[in-house]
Amino acid sequence: MQNFVSFLKDESGASAAEYALILAIIGAGVGVAVFSLGTAITGKVKTATNCLKATSTTASTVCKG
Repeated sequence: MQNFVSFLKDESGASAAEYALILAIIGAGVGVAVFSLGTAITGKVKTATNCLKATSTTASTVCKG
């Protein structure tokens, strides 16, 4: 128990393992953001492509807003 208390009171600098953990968390966040934005951008590009391919008679239903 005494070792655990001394570990909690230790105020020395961060070790390489702590830096690796921070880097992993940031990397996972960036990965999730890129995946989400990539999916959203792909959807918008597909919508624009369909709108450009549409004829003038079907453009009103395909190209919204």
